[in-house]
Amino acid sequence: MKSNILKLTLLISAVLTTSPLFAIDQVKIESNQLKKITVDGLEFKDMDKNGKLTPYEDWRLSPQQRAQDLLSRMSLEEKAGIMMHGNAPSVNNEIGRGDKYDFKKLTVLILKDKVNSFITRLEVNPKDFAEQNNQLQKIAESSRLSIPLTISVDPRNTFYYGNELGIKSGFSQWPGTLGMAAIGREKDINEYGDIIRQEYRSLGVTQALSPMADLGTEPRWARFEGTFGENPELSKKMVRGYISGIQNGSTGLNSQSVAAVVKHWVGYGAAENGFDSHSAYGKYALFTHKDSLKEHIIPFTGAFEVNVAGVMPTYSILKNAQLGDHKFDAVGGGFNLFLLQDLLRNTYQFKGVVISDWSITNDCNDVCVNGTASGIKPKVEGMPWGVEDLTKEQRFIKAFHAGIQQFGGVSDSSIIVAAVKNKKIAEKDIDKAVLAILIQKFSLGQFETPYVDPNKTSIVGNKDFQKMASQAQYNSLVLLENIQKTLPLNANNKIYLYGFLPNAKNLLKNKVNIVDKLEQADVVVARINAPYEQNHKGYFFGLEHHEGSLAFPPNDKDIEFIAQASKTHPVVVTVYLDRPAIVTPLKQYASAVIANFGVNDEVLFDRLFGDKPYVAKIPFSLPDSMDSVQQQSSDLPNDMKALYPLGYGLTQ
Repeated sequence: MKSNILKLTLLISAVLTTSPLFAIDQVKIESNQLKKITVDGLEFKDMDKNGKLTPYEDWRLSPQQRAQDLLSRMSLEEKAGIMMHGNAPSVNNEIGRGDKYDFKKLTVLILKDKVNSFITRLEVNPKDFAEQNNQLQKIAESSRLSIPLTISVDPRNTFYYGNELGIKSGFSQWPGTLGMAAIGREKDINEYGDIIRQEYRSLGVTQALSPMADLGTEPRWARFEGTFGENPELSKKMVRGYISGIQNGSTGLNSQSVAAVVKHWVGYGAAENGFDSHSAYGKYALFTHKDSLKEHIIPFTGAFEVNVAGVMPTYSILKNAQLGDHKFDAVGGGFNLFLLQDLLRNTYQFKGVVISDWSITNDCNDVCVNGTASGIKPKVEGMPWGVEDLTKEQRFIKAFHAGIQQFGGVSDSSIIVAAVKNKKIAEKDIDKAVLAILIQKFSLGQFETPYVDPNKTSIVGNKDFQKMASQAQYNSLVLLENIQKTLPLNANNKIYLYGFLPNAKNLLKNKVNIVDKLEQADVVVARINAPYEQNHKGYFFGLEHHEGSLAFPPNDKDIEFIAQASKTHPVVVTVYLDRPAIVTPLKQYASAVIANFGVNDEVLFDRLFGDKPYVAKIPFSLPDSMDSVQQQSSDLPNDMKALYPLGYGLTQ
């Protein structure tokens, strides 16, 4: 029956094409090695190399029709490969950090293992990035059915002070998501998403593993900086604006979209003790109130309103969570049937693709649980929380039956193949998952134009884009204190810099009157970071994450300098807030305090000298003490005694 419908569709399409009243314009098609087929004066790519126009090659048909036809031609092994979302390895790095892909390994992954989606972690200039992605697509084009790759990426556009590698990669440099939330305008983050979309597409990247819609209810959480803060409705607005920007509209995917994957469904931000569930010691999100999960769901509804393409479940086990009468099983989000089927699919009617977070089917051994010995560099381990005792195959099966359609961070498609052959998974159910993935690939226009022009990558981080990004950095600065109108600074002030990079003096020499000695200065400007601890350096992510206390430790060198300098000079402090720090010492000693979420030196001094009102408001509470932090509930927003409350910010 489906075959007859497809034949009728093709017949109608042919009639419309040949009728002068319904002329169809030729779409752009690109190929490195495929022959072209001409039908009714129109060109198509011969992707299956049979010399005939196959329905999935016919760009006149809908993504649904084309995906259905392609699915019918795929082997079980090819279907299983579509369900993998691997790491694109670089030379000497399995997870892909570096400046050159390992094309030998990738050729095996693409042609032998049939893996068709990869996250890229390359750090190279835009032209080189595009050229290397084109080489990957060339490998994919040589496969039996020439299915183009989906290349995904984690966020690349956040400015981190001192991160020269990130700057050299060329992407426009914006404040972090907390900074965009501090500005608080949906229009601004929509433009931000749209610019990122254009940059990604120029490089051959068609999927963004963002945004984080997680609600930052636990201030100690190591991934707090990736959120939009703790206000559910503000976070919802930010999520909605970003996705409609990066997907080029609110009605779903089109040929100019980058498919967004909103994460991490849901409750990740209630991290117990602030420890992150990338690591075994942080596997739990702690819920202390019935139905508090509803607050965490609100930001995700913004994504659903604009037809987000993908959802990624949380690693975390939702400890003691209760929604209505339902109590959650003690398994990670990717294994939780109620979370993915009853809640995501049935209640919120999500229609896109569910992709697991990375490595949830991998093992967690003794090193994973207890960390490496001192002196041994840790590596990435599995995150199979709640199902550690299952085999890899059993984890794949459980996750698939829970609702996972694509598996992140793994490339061994043979496990899915074996599960189907052993009747543990029905192939018809596999078909549903693969069809959903293929529909999105067709919708993105990847089958017609998998390649990009490396000579057009100058759009990445161009002057106009960076001007908007720098304005966002400027607007995102939150004025917390300004005693006796210390700000704006006078351009004639002699300024002593503390905590700045060595090249700051040269960079600012035409803008700022910088002196080398404190006693020569009229005013001090200090850059500092929020305090943190790293007590889990035997774990891969514990070595990277900022955890623990939010208070400055005794004898902190930055606070000691500020306290001493303040005896003789007004001190202006800008503090980078990746988490809600206890900034009581800054309030005590500094004449002016500005919270930043990523700002370069030039923009910072434009703001310090500028007399325009400050517009940003803090998108979370800043606690008054660690006692208050420990007394707040990890699952509730805005329930903490604060030095500066949620939404605080002076205008001048």
